[in-house]
Amino acid sequence: MSPVPHPEHGPEDLCSAGTALYERALREGRIGAQEVRSAPCLLDFGLLHPAVDDLGRLEPVAPATALHRLLRTTGERIAEERRREERLAETFEPLLRTAGPPPAGDTPGLRVLSGIRRINLAITESTTDATGEMLCIQPNSHYGNQRERTAHAVAMDRDQSLLDRGGRIRTIYQHTQRHTPLVLARYEQLRGDAEARSLDEVTGRLIVIDRRVAFIPASVDGTLALEVRHPALISHFVTVFDRFWHLATPMYPRTVHRPSTDGVTPRQRAIAALLVEGHTDTVIADRLGLNVRTAREHIAKLAATLGSASRAQLGYLIARSGILDRGQ
Repeated sequence: MSPVPHPEHGPEDLCSAGTALYERALREGRIGAQEVRSAPCLLDFGLLHPAVDDLGRLEPVAPATALHRLLRTTGERIAEERRREERLAETFEPLLRTAGPPPAGDTPGLRVLSGIRRINLAITESTTDATGEMLCIQPNSHYGNQRERTAHAVAMDRDQSLLDRGGRIRTIYQHTQRHTPLVLARYEQLRGDAEARSLDEVTGRLIVIDRRVAFIPASVDGTLALEVRHPALISHFVTVFDRFWHLATPMYPRTVHRPSTDGVTPRQRAIAALLVEGHTDTVIADRLGLNVRTAREHIAKLAATLGSASRAQLGYLIARSGILDRGQ
């Protein structure tokens, strides 16, 4: 009888065999190399490695070390997805300005929606007959509290209706929203298959419904949106979302807390990476969903931790300290 093939999965969905074997390795210190045949994912994800003095035995990597590496090895991949999105927007911007109306009888692949009420209505209409999955990317909002409460109330009703029909909702937030009252209230009230994860940086706001229609911003203030029905663009959005989802930190229903390293918090590591790239305080705040004052407070704490007396010295000390490498 041939062995059952090991199911494919990511490190965030560690299989039961892998979890049990990794826990035993942590308790016992070492396991036999042949035992990993039932869970080759432990080697693939770098959770076990050969013992230096006995290659026939495997030793576990400390969970904190493994978690740091898995959370931080994705910076370049996220940056590449951001560059791809920017290139896509640059390509289509002049086309949207110059293109004439679509031929009569054709369903347009792109439609501009004007006004918050019209945008919400279009999303609600597209969700009414949805039965599959809604994918959302929600960056930090810079709008007023009343607008946030209104948007929250509208979204709650339509999202609960989708869940009641057996649908699924996956949402990616920025890390700064993990403890936001409106976000916490959302998951206290929703009933059904709703999951949330978070990242330091995300793309602009995105909603994909049943992989057939998507909504993205068309203006900085959020008063214009694009309704997208072109299959190639929908496929691109879903791919971007799925890659971000696998890189993100679980937030709901299972919560994973991001540990500090040598007194440097995950938020400060994200800021350090942007400082090394030469970004200003304003750009750093915008990229991480912070206000400028909060970003500067984090920078000051990072400087104090590393013993920096100036902005120029801080970049040097970040590079020399290796905190970005240890966060990998």
